[in-house]
Amino acid sequence: MNIPVNTTTAAHDLADPDTPFAVVDVHKTRRNIERLQARADRLGVTLRPHVKTAKSLDVAALMHGDTPCPVTVSTLAEAEAFADGGYTDITYAVGIDPHKLPRVIALLRRGVRLRILLDSVEQASFVAEASRQAGIPIPTQIEIDCDGHRGGLKPDAPALPEAGRILHDAGCLDGVLTHAGESYFAYTAEEERLAAKNERDTAVAAAERLRAAGLPVDTVSVGSTPTAHAAEDLTGVTELRAGNYVFFDLVMAGLGVCQVEDLALSVVVTVIGHRPEYGWIVTDGGWMAMSRDRGTAVQAQDQGYGLVTDLNGNLVPNLVMTAASQEHGTLTARDGADLPDLPVGTRLRILPNHACATAAQHRGYHVIEGTRSTGAVPVIEAFWQRVTGW
Repeated sequence: MNIPVNTTTAAHDLADPDTPFAVVDVHKTRRNIERLQARADRLGVTLRPHVKTAKSLDVAALMHGDTPCPVTVSTLAEAEAFADGGYTDITYAVGIDPHKLPRVIALLRRGVRLRILLDSVEQASFVAEASRQAGIPIPTQIEIDCDGHRGGLKPDAPALPEAGRILHDAGCLDGVLTHAGESYFAYTAEEERLAAKNERDTAVAAAERLRAAGLPVDTVSVGSTPTAHAAEDLTGVTELRAGNYVFFDLVMAGLGVCQVEDLALSVVVTVIGHRPEYGWIVTDGGWMAMSRDRGTAVQAQDQGYGLVTDLNGNLVPNLVMTAASQEHGTLTARDGADLPDLPVGTRLRILPNHACATAAQHRGYHVIEGTRSTGAVPVIEAFWQRVTGW
């Protein structure tokens, strides 16, 4: 397999770099990507990956051939970096701050079709005026609230056609977008299917209401990693978005969206001490390496700050990272099991609760090819940098 190399590294294998550091298994990443792409193809919709998880041009390159695919971003820094990388079809899926519109317009002038997001008449007025002053339409989607999770307008909100009319008259209305954030708290396959159906139904209802008001709607965009894998019918939807799926994490495994074996991101840490009187193994990887996210705490199986594997990715039975300070991680045995013999200097990998949050703690990824990592310590094939900032 040809692995894109972003930056060369002197490190030979996972025993070389100073810990803690992030590792991506490119074999698992590619498999995760192919799985969702096949599903989108079966559902007859365009897949617009959300690059907020990996924030990496190299990871994104695994999603397509020679032609950059449509992407979703969470920051304008991502939009600018991906535009520099040749991506010209980008959705900025965070409600627009009017102060950021000059950066949006600068990208549009470069030939990037950058769609922005809003959920109020006030924002629509700012966008329409900025568009007129710049002499360039700003493609805009109206965010729809499908589950009360965060922003967005309900399909029956009076502000929906009002905002739509303001945008349309300025040549800016592109469509509607929704995100089923509550699907992260759906704990059965049936609940996930219902969340996906509600997400689709809500977005389509909003689009139909705008059309009934004489407003054209080109894009009907839905998606989250759980609903993208649960949706059975996306009639009326034009595109599907998801981001976490490239790496997956323990929250997704707890929801049944993936298996622990599918997790492509981990953090290598080193054992630096023991507190046998407390049943602790201490590592040099704390919340600065893993994040403070404890997303599995509300699930049937609380995985602490992460599960522990050896350098080859084999789970260490019953061992969990149960506590973290800034630069220290505490590993303990689950259910009263004996602690394994892990001397000072032993390197381990921690599987994260939330891939997006853990990835954000690191400047990039040491890349391994999982299919080559049997027996010997996995070889580092490349170092892939991340986009940072806003």
